Amino acid sequence: MRRGPLLLTGAVVCAALHAVGVLAAHPVWRGAEVLSLALLFAYALTRGLPAPRWSVPAALAVLLVDAVRTMPAAPGGREFGWTVYGRIEHVDVTAGFAAGLTACGAGLLALAVLLAGWRGRVTRGPVVAAALAAVPIVGYATVRVVDLRRDLLAEDRSRPGGPDAADAVSAVVLAVLPALALALTALALAALLVGRGRRLAAAGAALLSLVALPLIDTSIGAVPLPYSAFVQPGVLYAVTPTAVLPQPVPALTVAVELTAYLLLVVGLAGAGRSAPAAPAPVAGPG
Repeated sequence: MRRGPLLLTGAVVCAALHAVGVLAAHPVWRGAEVLSLALLFAYALTRGLPAPRWSVPAALAVLLVDAVRTMPAAPGGREFGWTVYGRIEHVDVTAGFAAGLTACGAGLLALAVLLAGWRGRVTRGPVVAAALAAVPIVGYATVRVVDLRRDLLAEDRSRPGGPDAADAVSAVVLAVLPALALALTALALAALLVGRGRRLAAAGAALLSLVALPLIDTSIGAVPLPYSAFVQPGVLYAVTPTAVLPQPVPALTVAVELTAYLLLVVGLAGAGRSAPAAPAPVAGPG
């Protein structure tokens, strides 16, 4: 078996192990995500890099550093305790934004690197498709913000003297921005790649935009809001953790994210290249 398929297979297996560990809230192997990205890096080098040759390694290096930084804790190292909800006197306006940036900052930076490497003119068709794909993501964020604003204003009217409603609404608006930036950057990259014949890589970028949906709820959840604002959580959390499936939404998010990176790298590093143009026929004698 050649090195390229072997490395790619290893990356897929390690990605699956990491997703299973997230699902069970207990890592199968702590270094699974790191090794998956490292094997993907080696696969890209083995298959050959497109011009500009720096973009794919630089993007994967960003993801590798983040994977090392966020490596799961050793089994038995987690601490459990009580969470007490009391009266909130002040809302940290930047809490949700910071949480969102922590969750998707590496992916956003990696996409920006690829976008800088593949920048250029784009035809109208891919731009229209990317804009249409962005509508449900932006719409979901808008619905969440509007619903929470309504709840927060109702809370402020019924229980005056609490945290400033304007600060709470601002915190929610800021919280959704990193996830929206990730989605829009991913769709912009997908439009660029389609125009250059890298359809497999474009599919990976488009798939990565879906990761913004659960990240919107995660970022909003990091904002300390009055209890009434959490009566109706985001629709993505209708699937709640159980004893059998402890963390279905985070596990699905990880699976989609790593699959998107696999498609991006495979589509850019040889396997998804557009076919070279056929040479012009040479006229024979006579």
